[in-house]
Amino acid sequence: MTMELQSVPASLMQALGEVQAMTLWEGIAVILAVAYLLLAMKENVWCWAAAFVSTAIYTVLFWQVALLMESVLNVYYMGMALYGYWLWTRGGGQQHGVALVSWSWQRHALLIGVTALVSVAVGWLMASFTHASFAYLDAVTTCFAVMTTFLVARKVVENWLYWVVIDLVSIYLYLSKGLMLTSMLFVLYVGMAAAGYLMWRRDWQASQLSRVTAQSDVVRV
Repeated sequence: MTMELQSVPASLMQALGEVQAMTLWEGIAVILAVAYLLLAMKENVWCWAAAFVSTAIYTVLFWQVALLMESVLNVYYMGMALYGYWLWTRGGGQQHGVALVSWSWQRHALLIGVTALVSVAVGWLMASFTHASFAYLDAVTTCFAVMTTFLVARKVVENWLYWVVIDLVSIYLYLSKGLMLTSMLFVLYVGMAAAGYLMWRRDWQASQLSRVTAQSDVVRV
């Protein structure tokens, strides 16, 4: 009995130490994630550097709390950070970086349908063969985030609308796992994603207007 009582404080101290370490790394990841989003809203290419480091941290954190698909998702994010940086600096027809683009609702409807079907299949696999928590919700946020991150790299204006929905679902997941800082981050993300959509749409509309004006000037000449 005496040995058990003596071991409790040591175990408690170890647990507190692990929580503090996780909170510290989570805090760093949160700061870098906010920096990524702010820079992305301004179409600043350095958003991808912040994204790379932040997602590397989250890869480990999510694995530790058994959100397996979220952990795998962040490995993908790391790769997309490199791809996004290249695309924004070397992509496009003249290799000066890709420009903002808006897709039709038909194209988005097809994309949503395909991604939803993949999400159901992935959710079933996770629920059947792994110890993943919230397998179907985890799969939905993962699959749609995979698709939407590609839209960010391609500078598709509507990507921000996808993020609003993804972030709302993610808040529930993270609260359930005790990731309080990350949950607060995603509450902020919802508002920032809405603002990002308005900013990118404004810039896209301005670019379309400039293109029409330039074409009109050519016709007049």
